[in-house]
Amino acid sequence: MRKRNGVAQLNRTHSHRKAMLRNMATSLFEHERIVTTRARGKVLRGYAERLITRARQNLADGTPAERKLHNQREVLRHIRSRDVAKKLFEDIAPRFKDRPGGYTRLIHLPERKSDAAPMTIVELVDRIERPRRIREQRGQKPTGRKKDAKERAGGKDRDEDRKGKWYDRFRRRKRDHDA
Repeated sequence: MRKRNGVAQLNRTHSHRKAMLRNMATSLFEHERIVTTRARGKVLRGYAERLITRARQNLADGTPAERKLHNQREVLRHIRSRDVAKKLFEDIAPRFKDRPGGYTRLIHLPERKSDAAPMTIVELVDRIERPRRIREQRGQKPTGRKKDAKERAGGKDRDEDRKGKWYDRFRRRKRDHDA
């Protein structure tokens, strides 16, 4: 009997959930790290680990060519891009050759500001860190320099000008009221 062996529905229909997981798995394998909600991350973790296990089966010695082709076709049913599937088989699966499972990790983040949804980072455990782009040094002036508030107001700071006007109006009212 079945009795409450449910699936995490994520408030979506079957087809929407399936498409969302396929897209998220493709992004995870492409970038090796994605940020998502905690509930989606927990569902994605199992989904992605099954695909990595399927790709790892091609690395075993003595695997017949038909079985390798079958594994590739099974993974391509779930991965949107052929380039990402190629990366999964040639780059990601060999990294996890000796690991018996647990290819992904969830890192909890603070809640999202807009709707307070708990967020998480889903990333591959043996993720290769790419070097970050080097920014220009601070000493150099940027080409399109922005004017500050004083330059825009013709030498005066706009806030100071506003405060002065307000104070003058206030004093005038006080004089009129006292007289």
